[in-house]
Amino acid sequence: MLMKPKLLIRLSMVFILVHLLGHTIGHFTWKDSQGHPQHEEVIRHMTEYKFDFMGANRSMGDYYEGYSALLLIKYLVFLLLLWAIAGFAEHQPQTARKLLAPISLGLIAFGILEFVYFFPFAASMSMLAGLAAFYSMFRLKRVG
Repeated sequence: MLMKPKLLIRLSMVFILVHLLGHTIGHFTWKDSQGHPQHEEVIRHMTEYKFDFMGANRSMGDYYEGYSALLLIKYLVFLLLLWAIAGFAEHQPQTARKLLAPISLGLIAFGILEFVYFFPFAASMSMLAGLAAFYSMFRLKRVG
């Protein structure tokens, strides 16, 4: 039995939600060194020295935290978009496919970059979310 497109889109949402929850925890705890002296030193170097860049005086820690906050919003937007698409996908498959294409390819690209620059768990969540959304496009094609 093949999964229905709506179920595949919701499965993609579950992977994104898991990623979002993990990322949220990491975002709010990245400065917690848990007593590791090397970790404390890295955090100190990232947060103490500030420099001017394009009219802003920030530290690498500020940029790190800012990018992390942007990713929180990005995953929340993906989640909300997929929720909306799941609601109309089976009644408007052509529109759903057009929206799912860039979302699924974007999630797959994030997964690849997360494998290269971060760690396997985050990468697998993005990759699985992207693959589920991508597969749902082909299931919609058969339905529509």
